[in-house]
Amino acid sequence: MSSIKIIPEGKGLKSKTLIAGFHGIGATGYWSVKFLIEELKAKRAFYIDSEFAPAVSSTLNDMISTPYELFVAGDIALLKADVPPLRENENKFFRELGQWIVESGVHEVALIGGLDDSLRSDESKYRIVLTDAMAKLEELKGEPVLEEGRMIVGPVAILLNTLQMHNIPAYALLAYSNTERVDPRASASAVEFLSKRYGFKVSTAPLIKGAEELERELMGMAQKDRERGPSSAIYS
Repeated sequence: MSSIKIIPEGKGLKSKTLIAGFHGIGATGYWSVKFLIEELKAKRAFYIDSEFAPAVSSTLNDMISTPYELFVAGDIALLKADVPPLRENENKFFRELGQWIVESGVHEVALIGGLDDSLRSDESKYRIVLTDAMAKLEELKGEPVLEEGRMIVGPVAILLNTLQMHNIPAYALLAYSNTERVDPRASASAVEFLSKRYGFKVSTAPLIKGAEELERELMGMAQKDRERGPSSAIYS
């Protein structure tokens, strides 16, 4: 029996497309979803409750924000996952979430993640991975596909496997990202792809501006370190 409960109960998800992103390389998926919720003015439609949900709560726009929620903007649903479940619960939680997605009736699922920028071999900003059901539609034919031998891990992998086994049209959108920090440029690449795919207009300027500010801050910190010179402190 699944531990996941969708609240309010008995209310169906009418959206045709589900977009989900999670904490991972560059926090690409997480920030892409949060950005789209704000830009599309999506409305919270469901809470996702589970015995595996972490014991945290926060606020968003002066309202309580629970760890897992579904927002809706027209035909698009956005799954916001603020906090990952504890490591020992991750596999079971996301397998159950995947099963709910299978039964939700959505036509297509987009899973956003980050991809180590050091693996980039051309000018592409991302790679995609398609389930067999998605590949048969041939709607993403010609897009750069993740090279064989590369491993996908975490929530995106669990959900992708579940959707593959249940013959659901889905794909992972993996934007090249910095592995050592949050990378707004990677989120911008993901958002640009999604806006073209689903026909909504969203400016990625705030993400690019955030990336530039972060880069300037990091450059300033590096310059201060160089000016300070080698440390003479001894640690034991």
